[in-house]
Amino acid sequence: MTVFKLMGTEMSIRILLALCLVAPLVAGAAEPASAQPAGHITGVGGIFFKAKDPKALAAWYRDVLGLPLQTWGGAVLPYDAPLHPPALIWNVLPASTKYFAPSTSELMINYAVDDMDAVIARLNAQGVAPLKRSDDATGRFAWILDPEGNKIELWQPKPPAE
Repeated sequence: MTVFKLMGTEMSIRILLALCLVAPLVAGAAEPASAQPAGHITGVGGIFFKAKDPKALAAWYRDVLGLPLQTWGGAVLPYDAPLHPPALIWNVLPASTKYFAPSTSELMINYAVDDMDAVIARLNAQGVAPLKRSDDATGRFAWILDPEGNKIELWQPKPPAE
């Protein structure tokens, strides 16, 4: 049995998020990604998912979460935005996981946020109650459902130690 199985899915994901914050500090001495042989994934270029009413769902993400929609209907989120984590976590969970509950969706997106208190205030003003809130060594978390039942994890990373 692995250490991650003993700790549970939620703790495993939080450890991965913590590694996301620490890895760039340690990786300074490592070879750059460009030194790897050709033919590998270098990052996430986009997130695409289906919706019953794409325009309404996009407007909800804009109005409730402040997603900066472009005229073509999507958003561009730069990796170098202030307070953005320096890496993206990608993880496959067992089909039996309860981590996405109460959603029945096959995926959950973790959005990094700049100020959890401001995000929670924005949610409350829009009538969206968080399913759960939690703070730990990796940062501050809140979970909500979008209008189509997709669970969203909001994460304010803990600032790096100076």
